[in-house]
Amino acid sequence: MDDPSSADRGEGARGAAPEAAGGEASPAAAAAPWLARWLDGRREAMVRLLEALVNRDSPSDHKPSLDEVATFLEGELTRRGAWVERVRQREAGDHLIARFFPAEGADPAGGRDPAATRDPGGAAAAGDPDDGTAAGRQQAPAAGRRGVLLLGHYDTVWPPGEAARRPFRREGARGYGPGAFDMKGGIVIALAALDALAALARAQAARATAAGAAEAGSAGAAGGTAVVLPPVTLLLTADEETGSRTSRALIEALARQHQAVLVLEPAAGDRLKTARKGVGDFRLVVEGREAHAGNDPGRGVSAVEELARQVLRLHALTDPGRGTTVNVGVVRGGLRPNVVAGRAEAAVDVRVPSMAEARRLEELFRRWEPVHPAARVRLLGSFSRPPMEFTPANRALFRRAKAVGSWLGMTVEGAAVGGASDGNFTSALGIPTLDGLGAVGDGAHAPDEHVDLDALPRRAALLAALVLDLGVRPLDDPSGDPGGDGKAVAP
Repeated sequence: MDDPSSADRGEGARGAAPEAAGGEASPAAAAAPWLARWLDGRREAMVRLLEALVNRDSPSDHKPSLDEVATFLEGELTRRGAWVERVRQREAGDHLIARFFPAEGADPAGGRDPAATRDPGGAAAAGDPDDGTAAGRQQAPAAGRRGVLLLGHYDTVWPPGEAARRPFRREGARGYGPGAFDMKGGIVIALAALDALAALARAQAARATAAGAAEAGSAGAAGGTAVVLPPVTLLLTADEETGSRTSRALIEALARQHQAVLVLEPAAGDRLKTARKGVGDFRLVVEGREAHAGNDPGRGVSAVEELARQVLRLHALTDPGRGTTVNVGVVRGGLRPNVVAGRAEAAVDVRVPSMAEARRLEELFRRWEPVHPAARVRLLGSFSRPPMEFTPANRALFRRAKAVGSWLGMTVEGAAVGGASDGNFTSALGIPTLDGLGAVGDGAHAPDEHVDLDALPRRAALLAALVLDLGVRPLDDPSGDPGGDGKAVAP
């Protein structure tokens, strides 16, 4: 990552003039403070929704629990006036697509019955518009699209019954519970941001009519030129924590239909995530030769001993200078203590900052050799998630978020992180992607997982104002400054 400067970190941005790249004031800037005030009044409602979500189990590998949460979320989305599509899965949890603020004259259902759900396991042929697969979806290019995709997941790493064992609780300004930080807090933030945008539209409509003067009351603060809300799609998937096997194609297809992707994963501290490492899942398979460990050990070739030497070789590939890490996390091998092991295996996690580094390691693994000449080793696997690099497109989107944050009196910073998300997929397609727009807190995947409750309205205001500004000034518009120079702060 580039070295940070005070400008990159957003220092001195508070109170800065809300201008577009060309020097014109952004119509969304005047609305941003109004959105923040409206959301400040929704803090307790946000906390109640977070509690309701946390107290419902949603483990990635338990479809009944996942589908119960999907039904709950479907109700929340429908109540907000969204067109909701439920993409049903045979074994994984169902995915939810919710569309808000469709463009005038647009049919969010794409000609289908809005009450229908998709079943990828149904009788429709692959590629049919109703087959529920990526192949069956219209894949319009990102260029020229005003829509914004909000991307999140509702599955968690916690097993069934965890919500009953550790229900949501408050301690001061913190909210604790399984999945609160990763990433049910992000879902709450997204729904609150969408609520705020809808309220803004109502306030501006009321302000425009004498009959609505009473409702408009404080809406003058939304002031200036009325803004048109961009089409927003909210995608909530059910298998992110286990690799997004059933949702990746859906994520990529929807991303191609939008100008930008805003990922609702938790923040890094209070910073946005501008880069993520790619993840490789590999399996080291070692074959030796079995023999009696007492009577004839020299006849054997120990796969366990070979595996031990290979683990050291693999760990030696970790290179902080490159940003590469290699970790052997699980090993197994052998039959009995009195048998020289004939086979052993290890699960290997590899993290890389760039596709160039991923290709380098893949080529190295293809030529991987044993230490003992009579042993045989194979490194099987691939990079399941490409890295989310700080591309010019992502840089432009981050720079936009910094400007929007300044309208709200916020200092927006960025961070590169080692963990991956579904934003890795969309960024690799070249779609401008910004991550970490979810909750502020700590303890992901840990018993002390918690959310900063006071930060919920602020994060929702940042998200809402950013969506609004992207609608007013799309990234593919010259005023959007696609060559922006925002830089991330190294973690």
